[in-house]
Amino acid sequence: MKGKFPIEKFAKVRTPFYYYDTELLRRTLRVINDEARKHDGFCVHYAVKANANPKLLRLIREAGLGADCVSGGEIEAVVKAGFPASKIVYAGVGKSDWEINLGLDQDIFCFNVESIPELHVINELAAAKGKTARVAFRLNPNVGAHTHANITTGLAENKFGIAMRDMETVIAEADSLSNVRFVGLHFHIGSQILDMGDFKALCNRVNELQDQLDAHHIKVEHINVGGGLGVDYEHPNRLPIADFKAYFDTYAKCLKLRPGQTLHFELGRAVVAQCGSLITRTLYIKEGAFKKFAIVDAGFTDLIRPALYQAYHKIENLSSEQPMQAYDVVGPICESTDVFAKQIDLNTAHRGDIIAIRSAGAYGEIMASCYNCRQLPVGYTDEDLL
Repeated sequence: MKGKFPIEKFAKVRTPFYYYDTELLRRTLRVINDEARKHDGFCVHYAVKANANPKLLRLIREAGLGADCVSGGEIEAVVKAGFPASKIVYAGVGKSDWEINLGLDQDIFCFNVESIPELHVINELAAAKGKTARVAFRLNPNVGAHTHANITTGLAENKFGIAMRDMETVIAEADSLSNVRFVGLHFHIGSQILDMGDFKALCNRVNELQDQLDAHHIKVEHINVGGGLGVDYEHPNRLPIADFKAYFDTYAKCLKLRPGQTLHFELGRAVVAQCGSLITRTLYIKEGAFKKFAIVDAGFTDLIRPALYQAYHKIENLSSEQPMQAYDVVGPICESTDVFAKQIDLNTAHRGDIIAIRSAGAYGEIMASCYNCRQLPVGYTDEDLL
């Protein structure tokens, strides 16, 4: 089964480009809100690093989600899109002074702090402005996740977060400073996680740490468990919306929140991945010595995930209903890694056929580059093509 696309409208648009199904995005956002609202104190922030297309940001803001930013540029993007400062959190292992100052000037909800040196810089910059910055400490829980090694973030060997053994020390350090206020703990164990057992393991670790803090009469206002929920890249038509019910229910059942605590989530991929597709045209069908190549006009400059992570994306020939044949789908970049898929079955392809590379709404357009002096792909919504 192929996805439903306005292919007659695609024929008039220069490829490659990103196509976003806003109706699917709105449905996804409704499910997120419906499931999160079943549980008291659940607050959802959108992880902007997944996709900062301004049209998508507007829809996400209208749905009431907050924003999780990892750069000053992302803070600027969400402020421009109308996200309230009270719902903006700023994370990242390497915050520069101008970015911290921007967050202070905007009076964002919270800085997720990843080291004591960073804490001191935030305190100094806040003091210079006569402000007090709200901070949460990102702890590295040393919890593994069943996902690609390059997108795990919660192991002791990763660069992210503060070691658990230092938790009480950094909290005490914050209490000794005049221009920061400790408000929460932050965790994130990785991305594209489909095994709810990984999130349960995180809950167990957070429970242990909270018990440790209770013994020292240290109260925490907010717990932030990051995001990480994965999507079904193999079956985007059959399973277009991630399992938000199981995700939120896991935390509701397994995480022991204290009275009055709020629980914050930072979902990115699960919000936008399935609503986006990279649309490209076949330039040539090349008969190799042992295989056929479908050479398309998109390359890893437009979607780098297959080259970077060997990531799988379902690929569909929207122009053909002819019998299936096996192809390597490759791009025009002068690199051998410019391959979207090897030996996959497509309806018989011809020059000019329109190809959809699915589930590309997350870490697609946002990671595009101008390598080989190529133009950045444009992102269109279905509303743009009416």
